[in-house]
Amino acid sequence: MMVVEMTENSTRMDMERICESITGGGRSFKVVRGQKTSYIVASDSKETFDSSSLSSLPGVSMVKNTSCCYPLASREIFGPSRPVDISAGVRLGCGEAPLIMAGPCAVESREQLLKTARGVKKAGARILRGGAFKPRSHPYAFQGLGSEGIAMLKEAKKASGLPVITEVMSSEEAEWVAPHIDILQVGTRNMQNYCLLRTLGRIGKPVLLKRGMAATVEEWLQAAEYILAGGNERVILCERGIRSFDRNTRNTLDLSVIPLVKSMTHLPVVVDPSHATGRRDLVLPMSLAALAAGADGLLVEVHCSPEAALCDGPQSLDLDEFGRLMSAAGRIMQALREDEAQCTLPLAR
Repeated sequence: MMVVEMTENSTRMDMERICESITGGGRSFKVVRGQKTSYIVASDSKETFDSSSLSSLPGVSMVKNTSCCYPLASREIFGPSRPVDISAGVRLGCGEAPLIMAGPCAVESREQLLKTARGVKKAGARILRGGAFKPRSHPYAFQGLGSEGIAMLKEAKKASGLPVITEVMSSEEAEWVAPHIDILQVGTRNMQNYCLLRTLGRIGKPVLLKRGMAATVEEWLQAAEYILAGGNERVILCERGIRSFDRNTRNTLDLSVIPLVKSMTHLPVVVDPSHATGRRDLVLPMSLAALAAGADGLLVEVHCSPEAALCDGPQSLDLDEFGRLMSAAGRIMQALREDEAQCTLPLAR
């Protein structure tokens, strides 16, 4: 495959000239219009084509060939990590301090959400999480409050000052939720919902893409490519554990994937230790391990009364436990910064 990156001031005529050259060389192509610049992604061709001839054309910033099946997500093409802007003053990745997202698995009531939002903010969380739509394995389990839950998240955002992340499960949900929410989450079951991914690419809001519970790393990155190919460059990857044979934990947290994926992509990577383990007592140690492995942030379930939670109570921290996690996270990040200052091999960020 070949990727042509255009300059920010390139013209329509510049792009048409390049597209004609690519077509003449026997390749098909897709034009991707990003937030700041545009790209042309061209397929492989059996015919001989001198891609270097494009480099000198007006409006061209970069031309690179790759065998990678996720070129827009590839570190090979675009180099080191790029930060994702969430909202004013809130960025994730690329050397920024790890960003902690916390809140209840499901929005259950106004009181529950507001109390949890104030508590996680006080402890140091930068983003409030909360599910209004809940994809559950059991059809009779609590499925979330839907539009009522979105209204409560908007109120909690205003009351706490925290940006908000919530899951969407369909293109229709994404369209109407997007104006009210700061980050749209794609859950593990929808990682390969390509219709939804295309819609999120077009909408342009930051997207947190969870790894499918049985997905390979390449499948995960190709799912991210769908969003990037729609022109949305603000994609965050989230490792949330993969399905295994062991029943002592809900899933198996693949910590090795953090440095691995960072060597493959420029996209930031966060970890969800709550769904990965399914156990409250394992959330803190796995959170610290994730940060030590180079995670750009955490997505942690916190509830003001976990024992009364309608969804995932056993894996939710209470506010005091979350406060202890934040204190421990601060200490480990300080230790890592001191170690990095003395080490010739910097942390992958």
